[in-house]
Amino acid sequence: MVESTQQSTQVKIVVPEEHMMVNLLGSGDELLHSVERSFDSDIHVRGNEITISGSPEETSVVVRLIEELLELVKNGTVVTPDAIDRTLGMLRSSGDGERPAEVLTHNILSARGRTIRPKTLNQKRYVDAIDRHTVVFGIGPAGTGKTYLAMAKAVKALQNKQVNRIILTRPAVEAGERLGFLPGTLYEKIDPYLRPLYDALHDMLAPESIPKLMSAGTIEVAPLAYMRGRTLNDSFIILDEAQNTSPEQMKMFLTRLGFGSKIVVTGDVTQVDLPDGTTSGLRTIENILHGIDDIGFCRLSSTDVVRHKLVSAIVDAYGRYDMQQNGSQGARGRPGAPRKSTGTTG
Repeated sequence: MVESTQQSTQVKIVVPEEHMMVNLLGSGDELLHSVERSFDSDIHVRGNEITISGSPEETSVVVRLIEELLELVKNGTVVTPDAIDRTLGMLRSSGDGERPAEVLTHNILSARGRTIRPKTLNQKRYVDAIDRHTVVFGIGPAGTGKTYLAMAKAVKALQNKQVNRIILTRPAVEAGERLGFLPGTLYEKIDPYLRPLYDALHDMLAPESIPKLMSAGTIEVAPLAYMRGRTLNDSFIILDEAQNTSPEQMKMFLTRLGFGSKIVVTGDVTQVDLPDGTTSGLRTIENILHGIDDIGFCRLSSTDVVRHKLVSAIVDAYGRYDMQQNGSQGARGRPGAPRKSTGTTG
């Protein structure tokens, strides 16, 4: 039911079942309070009715939010304050695009008692791109799920017998002479670079199965240098931390692609650890491969960070700082550019 004036709209939503209302409101109305904090509209609950009063524009968003949350409840998804924030973010940014409930209930992999799903619209587009393309680049800041989701897709492809093996690789930026100063065998030396990949594997596979799969060659975790000279058929290949590849290394890696294989390349172009003067292969690759069929580029941002909320704020703060620094350096480097006065931040 909708009642409208020029300044205000009142909408009533009837929730058909009591248990749905309980799951929607949360313990001690925790979820209801989370919704209320996000809006200026008045939201009242009486029995199985939710009444929203406020401006027509905001009331429309509240109604859509509650409808999406009810859809999550119908699908058996546990609604949390985080799910509310993510649903609201999608509604405010995606317009009439894909429904948030479809994004948050899209199952990628069920493993070890839990289901891995995308948590943002861009993450859903990323995993869809992996399904559609042979080569996909996932570019974005830390915590956006680039590698984790790619690995979930790889494990799913292996389980479905779409590929015969998974190959996980990273550039070891400390390779070369400095690696020789580290104690231990070669594998002990490179292990710190590959540890994040092992950690993700342990989230998705039974720990006791991983050594067996690795000894059989079904799963291989190795530094990028080990890819040279190989042709990788029937494999799901993930290159992580690709911002630390040179253009030559990137070309070498991409040309390992064999028949029946899929490649996902992930990285963050704002966190390049290469020596000064070395160009990142990830920064140049889109200009090189732009327009080639069956290659997809997906960009994720701070809004796709799925770690602690502070991580998103930190990513944005560093982005602003880098823009200020680059702007200041550009002004100082231009002939005839005015000097900044002492005390001005750069």
